[in-house]
Amino acid sequence: MSRSAPRRRAERPPSRRARAATGLRTRAERVASSWVPVVVWTVVVLAGFGALVACVAEVDVGWLCGAGAIAVVTAYSWALAARTGGRPIVVGLLALVLGVVAVVSDDDSLRTGAAVLTCAVSAVLAVMVTVPAVRFVHVVREVLIAVAVAAVGALATVGFEPVATVERFEYAALALSFLGALALVYRLGAGLHGLGRRGVVTVLVGSVLLAVILAYAELLRRYGTPGLIDSLLDVADWSRDHLGAFPRPLEALLGVPALAWGTHMRARRRQGWWVCAFGVAATLPVAVALVNPSISMLESGLSALYGVVVGLVLGLVLIRLDLALTGPAGGRGRRGRRDEEAAALRPEPSRTRALL
Repeated sequence: MSRSAPRRRAERPPSRRARAATGLRTRAERVASSWVPVVVWTVVVLAGFGALVACVAEVDVGWLCGAGAIAVVTAYSWALAARTGGRPIVVGLLALVLGVVAVVSDDDSLRTGAAVLTCAVSAVLAVMVTVPAVRFVHVVREVLIAVAVAAVGALATVGFEPVATVERFEYAALALSFLGALALVYRLGAGLHGLGRRGVVTVLVGSVLLAVILAYAELLRRYGTPGLIDSLLDVADWSRDHLGAFPRPLEALLGVPALAWGTHMRARRRQGWWVCAFGVAATLPVAVALVNPSISMLESGLSALYGVVVGLVLGLVLIRLDLALTGPAGGRGRRGRRDEEAAALRPEPSRTRALL
């Protein structure tokens, strides 16, 4: 006589807590996949941008500057947290509270601190919203989008009306933005082991170049000989007289080339994020450009534009060298570039979705 099959244990129904958790996850996924947050975010940014433009145009409404700055920094903080897999609601509310406190208190130190944080958040977000670029025309698009995001952040920065020396403000914002970008890229680039040998060399070269540019500018400002300073000032003055502005070396020589090369590299290799981290050297000068009251908005805009043009030329050279060294065998000329573009299939989430 055969043994009867063992009885199957009756499955217990999910508990109320499990059902609630499942429902929350489902609602969260539904919200994340919808366009409602993107539309609301766009409306808030445009409203803040309009208030800041009216403030710059000296419309006689005293609360426009502060309200526009609060709206932009809140939306930017929310977007940066959402893009990098953080807690956007918590971060956005925190930015809103800090911005309101800084504006309502009318304390110089609080306003300046809020302006520094706004500048850093704008610079980092401008890099994080980029997507991989397969072709050079896509590289140009990503650089222009990053500069536009940082430019709106520049208006929000001066909307808080900071009171500080320009050099100290720039160094503080650069340190915060660069450290923040490295911390986020550490997660996006699979940690230090995701660098590889060429990635380590790239990061070292970028760090050395950043240090050299900053140190040279500081030494020249403090200890430069009058003849050398006069010769450099003559070049800058000629550019301002004939072209309207002079490009910032940090943006043109490091930031834009790194952002261009990094977005192109991300289409093939994850370590391109480590190169993009140096893109804050392009977005930070744009976000901090209006803090200096001695430079007009027109000159600041032309300086950023010239820096983008020079940086894109250098970025194109870097991309061509990278393709020549690492492209497919025999991949030279137009056919080789088509093969390289066809092989660049590394996926990344879209611009409005979380990277993690």
